[in-house]
Amino acid sequence: MDSRKMRKELENRLQHPDRTFSYDREKDQLRIENKNTGRGITIALPGIVAKWQDHKEKAIDEVVYYVSEGLNAMESQVELSGKEKNIFPVIRSTSFPSEAEEGIPFLFDNHTAETRIYYALDLGTTYRLIDSKLLKKEGWSAGQVRETALFNVRSLSVKLKEDRVADNTFYFLNSNDGYDASRILNTSFLNEMKKKIKGTMTVAVPHQDVLIIADVENNTGYDILAQMTMSFFASGRVPITALSFLYEDGELEPIFILGKTKKE
Repeated sequence: MDSRKMRKELENRLQHPDRTFSYDREKDQLRIENKNTGRGITIALPGIVAKWQDHKEKAIDEVVYYVSEGLNAMESQVELSGKEKNIFPVIRSTSFPSEAEEGIPFLFDNHTAETRIYYALDLGTTYRLIDSKLLKKEGWSAGQVRETALFNVRSLSVKLKEDRVADNTFYFLNSNDGYDASRILNTSFLNEMKKKIKGTMTVAVPHQDVLIIADVENNTGYDILAQMTMSFFASGRVPITALSFLYEDGELEPIFILGKTKKE
């Protein structure tokens, strides 16, 4: 599978009377746009081809699903009032766009040196990032959105799976509701976890559908965490960062872990 074949496959599966396709050869990107609204989604083909090597048809199915849902969300009438319980924060990398392709700024806040907090309205099978145009239309302030989103993220379940490796404990939150990484903003939860930690508390959000908390008690624990985080980062649908964070005094500090080379 190469970019040319992937492009044809996606065009066939996303074909719709109200959609147009355009291809940027230089960037190797395919854009799918709604004829009526002019709004659309641009996808980078090399990344999808790389995922296809590992996951085959599942990789294409995921792209088709999320592009379709995303386009449907753009076309639907969106309101914040009356939907307060559906507003959540989402964690993204600092390289994530700060505005929609139409040039409308998203509402976001800086979080760490590696991450930002965006805000989304959950629409069921997908969500719409909240931008300045939607705020103005609804008459909401940025503060209202932040307060509502942070309140809602504290209401999400925090069921963890636990794994003990080389005398280090790893906790995984993977509910697949789209907001697993967002739980990093639940400071009450993090502080409760801190009380359980015997060694050094580290936190990782390699992609949006996982939160890792590690109780690192020896140097091997750092190596394991680095390998684990990179693996999740490489396989995630919405990658965030391959770096981990130290959690001390309610603050998150990015850490660089140099893995040891294994001898053959």
